[in-house]
Amino acid sequence: MSTSHRRPLLAAASVVCLLALNGCAIAPVGSPIPRSTPLRADQQLDTADPTPPVGRVIAPGTVIDTAGTVQLCLGAVAESAPPQCDGIPVDGWTWDGLDGSETSGDTRWGAYAVYGTYDGSRFTVTSDLPIMLALYDPIRPEDPTGGVDGTASDADLAGVQEDLSGRLGTSALSLYQERGYVWLQVAWDDGTIQRAVDADYGAGTVVVTSAMREVG
Repeated sequence: MSTSHRRPLLAAASVVCLLALNGCAIAPVGSPIPRSTPLRADQQLDTADPTPPVGRVIAPGTVIDTAGTVQLCLGAVAESAPPQCDGIPVDGWTWDGLDGSETSGDTRWGAYAVYGTYDGSRFTVTSDLPIMLALYDPIRPEDPTGGVDGTASDADLAGVQEDLSGRLGTSALSLYQERGYVWLQVAWDDGTIQRAVDADYGAGTVVVTSAMREVG
């Protein structure tokens, strides 16, 4: 992820993809899926710019501290030594009182659920002690589809998934097909991205979830 997260989604930012903690409700199933090439119709996703959360959030990911420059990796982490990622810049981080970290040279890292605030560009840690992901047991989020399976064909979904992958790059933290939908996880969405993909691909085609969850 680039270090400028207040630009539209294409410039926004896990090893914890399965811990998608928050999802925006999608529009009712049944709207037609664009069949023309390219798949997108209105291209609203290209300018989608979610409003940052107002209060605290919790974000599960990998924290990488390289010589005092700290980033929170919500997307893929390169399995190098030390690991690398394109993450969100973090302010206020401290390793004091934390277990579960590793070091290599001037880099220290660990997997945690981190409390803080997010302004769309940077993540600021609050006084709450981060939780090691190995000990983190989040509440299962509600199903944003209401338990209703999608009706799109596998071929249509494959096309949408490929198009989203090309448009979003690493801004798509996870992107996969399941139950008749393409599931897209991003760092944060207040509903803006969901509305954009509904317009571009047809309502009931893509389900957007957020890696960050508001906690007040």
